[in-house]
Amino acid sequence: MPADDGPAVPAPADGTPGAARPAGATADETPGAPPRAPDHGTAKATAPETDGATASATMAADPARGTPEPGAGAVPGDTPGNADAPPPPGGPEDTPAGSAPAPRRRPRLRLLRRIALGAVLVVLLPLLAVETALYANGTGTPADGTLTRGRDALWLGHAWVDGRRDTADLDALARRLKGTGIRDLYVHTGPLEHDGTLPRDRYPGARRLTEAVHRRLPGVRVQAFLGDVLATEDPDGMRLERAATRAGIVRSAREVLDGAGYDGVHLDLEPLPSGDGDFLALLDDLRALTRSRDALLSVAAHQIDPLPGLHVPWRAATGHPKWWTQRFFGQVARRVDQIALMSYDTMQPLAATYRGHLAQQTALALEATPPGTHLLMGLPFFHENRFGHWNHAETVPAAVRGIRLGLSRTDPDRALFGVALYIDFAATEADWAGYRDGWLR
Repeated sequence: MPADDGPAVPAPADGTPGAARPAGATADETPGAPPRAPDHGTAKATAPETDGATASATMAADPARGTPEPGAGAVPGDTPGNADAPPPPGGPEDTPAGSAPAPRRRPRLRLLRRIALGAVLVVLLPLLAVETALYANGTGTPADGTLTRGRDALWLGHAWVDGRRDTADLDALARRLKGTGIRDLYVHTGPLEHDGTLPRDRYPGARRLTEAVHRRLPGVRVQAFLGDVLATEDPDGMRLERAATRAGIVRSAREVLDGAGYDGVHLDLEPLPSGDGDFLALLDDLRALTRSRDALLSVAAHQIDPLPGLHVPWRAATGHPKWWTQRFFGQVARRVDQIALMSYDTMQPLAATYRGHLAQQTALALEATPPGTHLLMGLPFFHENRFGHWNHAETVPAAVRGIRLGLSRTDPDRALFGVALYIDFAATEADWAGYRDGWLR
């Protein structure tokens, strides 16, 4: 996810995607024709003409040697071992004035061109096939009733807990959320230190926020959004393989639940490789904590392999763990109350293919998520133009349409399902209109 509006922490490059969003990172809220083959008849064409008698004499055979005798009119160089013979006609001195020499062959250059063309086709043809399939996947009409279940969520920036937001901002937020399906707020409360700890001076206004939301927006839950950048691509990051780090995260979660009045913990650690057993162990420990506090545990999750096993060659080529396997996604989903798939930063070039991609991701996530876990699909309420995210393609209307198509085809009656909007401070009126018109009507 793009950075939010709190203390700056480097976010992983997407590429991307993955999605270095939310990642716990924070930022200020202010926003030619081929060569002609040589003429092998050049020597004949330029050799002096002879009359018939001379030619007959020239071609008389030597019975003892079985080879033509050299003589008047014989072609120089035809006799083996004739080192003193002059060079054959056709050299520069024999080329008629004004005529160009025959072009030379360039077999190596021609081979390189063919190899380059083949490499381009190897890349482009499969890519074209994939994009065509996604385009087709994004067509169709969603089923009736595939709209909000009143279980949507909104990511909020760090300004809500560090004192930059005031009562007037909270009033505006309450008006904004009225009549929507938003039930959960993921409020950026970190970022965590790399050892898992969280200084309390990073969220001085958290208690005031949770109390105000509970008072003004009954039924809306406030969760502490905790995140950090993992040492997956850079050695300077959090290391989940360290038991002390995992224990530090659990302590930080306990502190925000007990000290700030949060209704749950929303965890986002990126970039996280598929199959990370240390992450699963951390979730088990956090689930024990949240259950003891009657609180929620939610996570921000990577997208699922669009093609089985695609995360393996992608990471080998780029070093970035962009996707999870569907199996690992399910393992995570079974350990939490809510799982929010970050369905943006997809590298899709067109809104039509992004729509098809979201339909596929929604179907894959529904298949992997047990009915008892609340699944949310992310909506891009931010605007960037880079390789992993094209603003003209990743739009809210395209995302909503794709999500509805995936829901219609896979499990249209799933109750614990919603969309999650990322992020409040970067959203435009057009984003909110796309959410209302496509998902709430």
